[in-house]
Amino acid sequence: MMTLHPKVIDLTLDRVHRLLGLLGNPERAIPPAIHLAGTNGKGSTQAMIRAGLEAAGQRVHAYTSPHLARFHERIRLAGELIGEPALAALLDECVERNGPDEITFFEITTCAAFLAFARTSADWTLLEVGLGGRLDATNVITPRLSIITPVSMDHEAFLGDTIAKIAGEKAGIIKRGIPVIVGPQHPDGLAVIEATAARLGAPLLAHGQHWQVWEERGRLIYQDEHGLLDLPLPNLPGPHQIQNAGAALTALRHLGHDEAACEAAVTRAEWPARMQRLRRGPLVDMAPQVELWLDGGHNPAGGEAVASTLARMPARQTHLICGMLNTKDVTGYMRPLAPQVTQLHAVSIPGEKNTLPAEATRDAAQSAGIDATTADSVAGALATIAAKDPQARVLICGSLYLAGSILRENG
Repeated sequence: MMTLHPKVIDLTLDRVHRLLGLLGNPERAIPPAIHLAGTNGKGSTQAMIRAGLEAAGQRVHAYTSPHLARFHERIRLAGELIGEPALAALLDECVERNGPDEITFFEITTCAAFLAFARTSADWTLLEVGLGGRLDATNVITPRLSIITPVSMDHEAFLGDTIAKIAGEKAGIIKRGIPVIVGPQHPDGLAVIEATAARLGAPLLAHGQHWQVWEERGRLIYQDEHGLLDLPLPNLPGPHQIQNAGAALTALRHLGHDEAACEAAVTRAEWPARMQRLRRGPLVDMAPQVELWLDGGHNPAGGEAVASTLARMPARQTHLICGMLNTKDVTGYMRPLAPQVTQLHAVSIPGEKNTLPAEATRDAAQSAGIDATTADSVAGALATIAAKDPQARVLICGSLYLAGSILRENG
């Protein structure tokens, strides 16, 4: 499938529409959909919505990307990850119908997901945009509800070099007359989203206007036109999860779900590599006293989220083991982390052709004010840290690709 198109990313809907037509348009037969776009928080928000719906007895399909350890993570059928035989059969069917015509890997696998969703009974389909929104392969459906999580700078080569341009691409998922939930936004981005919703007659449920969410005395407080919710803090760590929970709660309330479903959304969500504590596996065994964490954030907003999470943790010597792609704003990611970090150990991401060399990551960290060095591997960096400070806090971070390699090797 990787050989069917010369570019990994080539945003257009023409090839997707063509293949879906050859497959009998399965996207028209999937269970009612909730479509999520945004720069940060899509996956966490989707995970919370799924937890709430499932607690209410609903069967939920979910589509996410990229995967971390196994491709199967991208397609969840009625609550369960797709099995190997079913996935292989679907991909074979899509490749056969497509023939030699050009189509990107993401496009053809999205078509396979639509086939799977159409052929398996469920109450809801949660669709996460892969990149952007307007021309993303998932944007071929008319959902029951759209959600736009916070928009920030990322993928500028494909989406534009300003918040307003990027927000315009994300707002491309808004459909005529379909309600859209909007998380906290930069004013420039919000203006674009509001204008798009107004033009399409899409009812807006915007943070700060139609719903509020905040932390108070160790609890999550949510308020909308239906009233107040007093809930536990999200089980997904980090203050940024408060706003993600707010969008998820707004979705559940809009769909008529009760407080029990809302509480399940914030207490039962599972979303790996987002400030995930690693408690078992070879890496943990080699440094048993180290407090080991994993996070896949990779843009400036992701760096800010990690920094705010670290700032709230008990004081401890904190080391980063960081590997990033050469397409990212590395210094922008590093800068907010500087006050929270003792030292950064830069690595190249194993098996990733677009990895930033460890030396370049080290240099970017130093330019952001972080004491930094290089290491040959994550395990090597961890061994060095543990030898000097056995009880350090260590965060492996900088890329979902690095996170995926850690989850595979440390599983």
